[in-house]
Amino acid sequence: MRNTHPVLEAIDRHRKDLTALADRVWDTPELLYGEFASCATHTEMLRAKGFRVTENVTGIPTAVMGEAGDGGPVIAILGEYDALPGLSQVAGIAEPKPVVEGGNGHGCGHNLLGAASLLAACALKDWLAATGTPGRVRYYGCPAEEGGAAKAFMVRDGAFAGVDAAITWHPDGMTRVDDPESLANTRMDFLFTGRASHAAATPHLGRSALDAVELMSVGVNYLREHMVNGARIHYAYMDAGGSAPNVVQARARVRYSIRALELSDMLALVERVKDVARGAALMTGTAVDFQVISAVSNNLVNEVMDRAMQQVLEDLGGVPFDAADRAYAEAIRATLSPTDLEAPWRAVAQEPAAAPLCDWIVPLRPGGDKMIGSTDVSDVTWAVPTTEVLVACHAIGTPGHSWQLTAQGKSAAAHKGMTHAASAMALLAERLWTDTELLAAAQAEHARRLARTPYSSPLPADLAPPLVPRPV
Repeated sequence: MRNTHPVLEAIDRHRKDLTALADRVWDTPELLYGEFASCATHTEMLRAKGFRVTENVTGIPTAVMGEAGDGGPVIAILGEYDALPGLSQVAGIAEPKPVVEGGNGHGCGHNLLGAASLLAACALKDWLAATGTPGRVRYYGCPAEEGGAAKAFMVRDGAFAGVDAAITWHPDGMTRVDDPESLANTRMDFLFTGRASHAAATPHLGRSALDAVELMSVGVNYLREHMVNGARIHYAYMDAGGSAPNVVQARARVRYSIRALELSDMLALVERVKDVARGAALMTGTAVDFQVISAVSNNLVNEVMDRAMQQVLEDLGGVPFDAADRAYAEAIRATLSPTDLEAPWRAVAQEPAAAPLCDWIVPLRPGGDKMIGSTDVSDVTWAVPTTEVLVACHAIGTPGHSWQLTAQGKSAAAHKGMTHAASAMALLAERLWTDTELLAAAQAEHARRLARTPYSSPLPADLAPPLVPRPV
């Protein structure tokens, strides 16, 4: 299909600029809500390409929106550009070697994610202008997907008002429409406050906040037997109270991530974890405060959108990798475990094969092992009909959030994958504008699902996103 369609011709016109943008974002990996350089790069590109730009979307300094076109339905293309801590890695090699020891790295491919989404938006802007089709394309540059729930805040605060449908993607080892399941998730801190004292001379005067955190861990571990299927609880010590063992620790903070397949189950589990924390405080004579950091919903599926995206993928075909791409992928695969190499095949219910890269399309809803995480895209799915496509950008078996994924983030295969993703998203958006029955069917399905289960934001109404200061 490539080069035989005006949308794909427009993709090719903008591809070089957006590939360079993806590499620039890879070079400046920034963590949640601190993506100032990455957001500025996207904002500059939006202006250079002639979009009407809105900065500081819903009060988030690293969120940006660009719009083009007039009248008609509004189609949103979602992008991201946040990185991860501790995944600094030299690009293009097949051994662990950080650029900066302990530094950040694009270990989830969000440098590609934002660039491909903006590439799709640029092509759609050209197509709308050339055809005179009534419609508007909006590119949303969304920060802080990795634990910051920016899209959930943006949905709660009205950023997607007036949008008729949304399309997004994510780099992957295989090309397919994403499965609809995701985990609703709350991240919250439990701050225990006790009383310091000399641990040898006057231990009876102390009340240990560290003891409370440890007893909370015990209680939550006993709770695991009595959770709904699919629920998950994880924790990390944010502040253990100090390093002097001869002082009773007066303060300690632990962060919990509490997940379940349904929002209602997750919220109920949060209350049970809070009860465990209250019990730990009671046992230790300490006080406990709760603070929600972020929260996201589970995914609301839209079968109409997903089937339409599957058809687009099948018409487009697989990513056109070459021999050099496969050779580098083989070098990466040599660093992976047998479990790593098998996992993606099990996820799509296929027998493992020796293919280093996926140049085919996985069938819709293939079954297989569910490897379910959480994403703030889910809150957008409750706001508007949404579909997400996964596109092969790295060696099959590459674990997410790994040095191997960071290493492949500027490769020729990654660039081909992001261009393919942009093509798929742009072609689906074109269909939504030209096939009014398709868009109406997607919106009708969305309305039916909302009527059965109305949306309620998992975020407290007064909770602000955990913004960080702009660097000097």
